[in-house]
Amino acid sequence: MRAQFVLSEIWIGLRRNLTMTIAVITTVAISLALFGAGMLINQQVSAMRGYWDERISITIYLCTESSPSTHCVENGPATDEDRNSIQADLEAMPEVADVEYVDQAQAWQDFQGRFANQQALVEATKEGDIPDNFRVQLVDPSQYEKVQESFRNRAGVDMVSNDKDVLDRFFELFDVLKWSALTVAVVQLAAAALLIGNTIRLSAYSRRRETGIMRLVGASNFYIQLPFLLEGAICGLIGGIIASGFIVATRFVLLDKIQDWFYSGVQLSTGALLSVIGMSIILGVLLCAIASFLTLRRYLRV
Repeated sequence: MRAQFVLSEIWIGLRRNLTMTIAVITTVAISLALFGAGMLINQQVSAMRGYWDERISITIYLCTESSPSTHCVENGPATDEDRNSIQADLEAMPEVADVEYVDQAQAWQDFQGRFANQQALVEATKEGDIPDNFRVQLVDPSQYEKVQESFRNRAGVDMVSNDKDVLDRFFELFDVLKWSALTVAVVQLAAAALLIGNTIRLSAYSRRRETGIMRLVGASNFYIQLPFLLEGAICGLIGGIIASGFIVATRFVLLDKIQDWFYSGVQLSTGALLSVIGMSIILGVLLCAIASFLTLRRYLRV
């Protein structure tokens, strides 16, 4: 009988403030979707960063006749002696695990394969535009600076690049995306808390006669507050369920696109996705329930 009464009170509250209830659910859903998306992006970026940090390599580009750098123009293209000397010094360094020499023909083929989806760029680049180079794998990827500095401005060397600089610029973009999503989510969650508090306050005001009668017949404080608390929790639950759909879409649309653009060999598991969804739903329920409880303590004074 008590359970039936509580359920009827919840239904009355949701129906009387239908517009506000829809607004609460929408705000909660949007904020939790942004929160979940930020969490997914954070996990994906962390996994990708760990994958690539272990695979940082160095590429030493050699001078060619078409190299525009002042160093190459003054000293001319790399000679066979320069190549042999560079390769011997690389193989002698304890920080180097493997050295591969790539001639211009192979470098051109690799370039075509890597940028096959950007036909305009491939067509604008001719064979010979990509210089021959040494690809260097390191024993400890964190020691890339020592190897890089050892061959910079050396005879026959045009430039020395490392994956770390490219990775840092790439991950900076995703850090901005992640923190932007989380910042907007926090603002939206605060707005949802204020909105649910106002909704519960209106609901309590519209049912002040019922709560007054309940006091007179000796109902406990918790029993009087329970319908309002559950009303808020239900709004949070519905908002969390709606947000889970957007979180799943983020996983299979945005993050899969990231995998296509920047292969990392790592992919978020179903367990990671479900944990983010569960965390978002729990956050939505707790946020609305706590906001309802704090509002009731100040308004009902029971």
